[in-house]
Amino acid sequence: MRIGLIAPPWVPVPPTAYGGTEAVVHALAMGLTAAGHSVVLAASSDSSSPVERPGGFAPAMRSAMGQSMSELPHVIRAYEALAGVDLIHDHTLTGPLYRHRPPGIPVVCTMHTVMTPELRSVYRTMARDTALVAISSSQAAAAPDVPVARVIHHGVDPAAIPFGDGRGGYALFLGRMDPTKGVVEAVMAARAAEIPLKIAAKISARAEVDYFREVVEPLLGGSEEFLGEPDAAGKLELLGGARALINPVQWDEPFGMVMIESLAAGTPVVAEPRGAAPEIVDDGVTGFLRNGAVELGLALRAAAGLDRRDCRAAVERRFSAELMARRHATLYAELLTGELRPVRPS
Repeated sequence: MRIGLIAPPWVPVPPTAYGGTEAVVHALAMGLTAAGHSVVLAASSDSSSPVERPGGFAPAMRSAMGQSMSELPHVIRAYEALAGVDLIHDHTLTGPLYRHRPPGIPVVCTMHTVMTPELRSVYRTMARDTALVAISSSQAAAAPDVPVARVIHHGVDPAAIPFGDGRGGYALFLGRMDPTKGVVEAVMAARAAEIPLKIAAKISARAEVDYFREVVEPLLGGSEEFLGEPDAAGKLELLGGARALINPVQWDEPFGMVMIESLAAGTPVVAEPRGAAPEIVDDGVTGFLRNGAVELGLALRAAAGLDRRDCRAAVERRFSAELMARRHATLYAELLTGELRPVRPS
């Protein structure tokens, strides 16, 4: 198949730092290419993914993230550039609603966000002529009125993530500087466990800076180290050296790339049992699912006793880019042959 992928315009593909959706698009492009398909990627001009990439796109616009006025020109150019492919897989929100899509080309859209009532309405409308992919059963179950063609978990290339020994002795928080990500809860859990905490967080948007200065920074003491936002290599080094990733999200996160990246590095995940976390973490084997600072702290201490090889094996078995690409290719083929059978979560 000749497959067109559309990435959002905000971050290069692959991302040089924070960028979960863009990391997924890159992994999918690589997995499809390895399987023998031809991939054309519509992405920001500063992307470096080694697949065919048409020109005419602007550099990444991180400061405009989420703004439809910035996404629409990108979408228009993307559909123009992909007019000759067999199928288009769009990872933007506005793209599948664009009225001038090339006729006769099926479109798939991955739902990368939480299912608010407003977005459920958008995706219900989109589903009239677009096959929707949910990224977890939790996400699909939260929107029972939205027709879902497939539930396909994200994947990573385990070979691209060094296996770590966890000898740094610290717990790691890795994410955005946002209250929904649970950085305050991570601090409380690490203190309860009496374990040093490294905080590596994206902090660029105005709200992120304000939250750090007003809430998080005054909380930090001698056992916490704020590192800012790491680059891709720095992130992998931090994951490999951590005794555990602490991920106490305070919202029903539809997936959570950082958890499978951590497991691929051999690092157990300690999280709250919300959103897709129970689909990713095997409690007592690859991490722990607990509520509250005390229980999370006990889990952080216990994480050192888990076998890091089991963490890596779980990703190789269930969350690899190869498996993600294969599941998408099956969906694409069913769309092209008219054999699509929608799948709902049990």
